[in-house]
Amino acid sequence: MAIKIIGIVCAIVLAVAGGIFGGKWIALRYRAERSVLSFPGRAVAQVQRCGGILSGIYGMLFCWAILTSGFLRQFAGQEGTSASISPFASATGSVLQDFAFLVFLLAFVFFLVLYTVTDIEQQVIFDRQLVPFAVLGLLSLPLLGRPLFDHILAAVLGFAVFLAIAFLTHGAIGGGDVKLVAVLGLWLGTEQLLTVVLIGTILGGLAALVLLLTKRKQRGDRFAYGPCFTIVALGLALL
Repeated sequence: MAIKIIGIVCAIVLAVAGGIFGGKWIALRYRAERSVLSFPGRAVAQVQRCGGILSGIYGMLFCWAILTSGFLRQFAGQEGTSASISPFASATGSVLQDFAFLVFLLAFVFFLVLYTVTDIEQQVIFDRQLVPFAVLGLLSLPLLGRPLFDHILAAVLGFAVFLAIAFLTHGAIGGGDVKLVAVLGLWLGTEQLLTVVLIGTILGGLAALVLLLTKRKQRGDRFAYGPCFTIVALGLALL
């Protein structure tokens, strides 16, 4: 029980720090790249509440990630790891490896929540927030013992397919979505990226239909598909 309480406290501390840093980072990008925002007039009000919203989201997700991690189970005296399809489930059972998986999982959650917020609010995913995520994805391959070729292939194929879709649909899929899928390929590999893309595309289609039926969107309006992929990827990672 004491180990779990320590895990919750660590998650709360990380959540507050992540929320504050994430909110300031979003505010910085909103000010620096105002021309790419879809709703610049709402940006100031949105930034003011970002830190609190992010802290709350991170609090829930970080607690779940830490409490279900193989690393915490090691110290709680629970041998073995539960069956999981998460890309962050360690197969080795060593303390060091489980800790590495937990660290990368928390980073994965941090960035995907950022993208979800900015894409929902302003229909934009900033390159300056994607680059460090891509670098961490590359670093995760050797450190977590992942197959380099499969993950690079997933990134290349994801980028190529979604770039073609963006071209054929005349921008219905934005450049940020194309780059997001490519970077997710680095983190997830071909099989799990395919799962995220298929489920995310279905969710995106359903969400777009609901928005059209409720007249919150009109035909030809831009729709943010990014959150459909990020939410599915988060669910996959935290299972």
